[in-house]
Amino acid sequence: MAFEGLTSKLQETFKKLRGKGKLTEKDVKDAMREVKLALLEADVNYKVVKDFISSVSERVVGAEVMESLTPAQQVIKIVNDELIKLMGSTESKLRHSNTPPTVIMLVGLQGAGKTTMAAKLALHLKKHNKKPLLVAADVYRPAAIKQLQILGNQIDVPVFSLGDKVNPVDIAKAGIESAKKQERDYVIIDTAGRLHIDEELMQELKNIKEEVNPTEILLVVDAMTGQDAVNVAEHFNNNLNITGVILTKLDGDTRGGAAISVKAVTNTPIKFVGTGEKLNDFEIFYPDRMASRILGMGDILSLIEKAQEAIDEKKAAELEKKILSQEFTLEDFLEQMQQMKKMGPLKDLIKMIPGVDVSKLGDMEVNEKELLHAEAIIKSMTKEERRNPSIINASRKKRIAKGSGTSIQEVNKLLNGFEQARKMMKQFGDLQKNMKKGKFKFPFFK
Repeated sequence: MAFEGLTSKLQETFKKLRGKGKLTEKDVKDAMREVKLALLEADVNYKVVKDFISSVSERVVGAEVMESLTPAQQVIKIVNDELIKLMGSTESKLRHSNTPPTVIMLVGLQGAGKTTMAAKLALHLKKHNKKPLLVAADVYRPAAIKQLQILGNQIDVPVFSLGDKVNPVDIAKAGIESAKKQERDYVIIDTAGRLHIDEELMQELKNIKEEVNPTEILLVVDAMTGQDAVNVAEHFNNNLNITGVILTKLDGDTRGGAAISVKAVTNTPIKFVGTGEKLNDFEIFYPDRMASRILGMGDILSLIEKAQEAIDEKKAAELEKKILSQEFTLEDFLEQMQQMKKMGPLKDLIKMIPGVDVSKLGDMEVNEKELLHAEAIIKSMTKEERRNPSIINASRKKRIAKGSGTSIQEVNKLLNGFEQARKMMKQFGDLQKNMKKGKFKFPFFK
């Protein structure tokens, strides 16, 4: 995941400061040098790093920090504040047109992930009760139109296309007319990219912009290209006056510098980030939450939002009822695992919990495998076995292990774990019941 190297280096620097008590100007200078190197290694633009360190140093050497009882905490707070400011201070929302449809034009180089991002944005709008229309205006890349149609079908959003023999400007105009007839409130135009910036590409994009007058021109940039992403953003901005940036592949093995630099260099906000390959791996960009993640302070708000999105409220209420009535089965256990999986990789979720040391999560993938094995084991059971695990004898275990591609030991481990979970839930259920009846007493009130 992006920023892992930067986060561990910054945490190491702050740990040294915490061990000092009172800080001298030399302590601050040494710390700022380490922060500077960490940012440069993360591929943050040199000028951006220079200005950032200057702003932080100016605030840190003030009496507010040097005379504080907890100077290290004050330094971390200032670094956090300045990072938030650098990345845009607040969430930058999508603009919308007073007369529908709102037209969003996606631009960028080939390979940045524009087509997939068009579908992700459409799904995001759909979740917010909007009616988007996707317009296939990339007539150059082989299968670009087909790809958009497949993605549109997956998320149940219509795709407008005139094939690959029509001028992209005419496709964009006709797409907007179609959206008006269908009473769609958003139009997302997937434009063509090139392997590198050229005048022909820019001219075509300028022509589309002139004809359709989009409310938003969002530049899709690959975060894994590091400093190049900032250069691309600068070039597109100079030619098209982009209104926002979508950073893709922020889940990859990237140093993340583009996320920190792009707003400062182009004065254009990052509006969204792509955090994975699935169509719902798409997040609104919150500068304060991103700063918190970079500094290893977690991101509890995003974690709550992911949980609310993934967990069905009705099913959660049913589960609570089952826990209270002590009817929790392996089927419920499986359902809970499946809902957890919707929230994303376990490793990424745990990083959002404040206080977790990211550097110690190296073997988390093992737990992911265990979840998959547990799922396979439960699915290999009969309905009766899932609802009443006590009937699972040695021969049944052998059959279940064979059917799930696991071992009898793993089947036993799952059943033991489930039994422990059920005992805990029984205690929790009894506690809840007693509290509701007013019978609950602490031991020392006997």
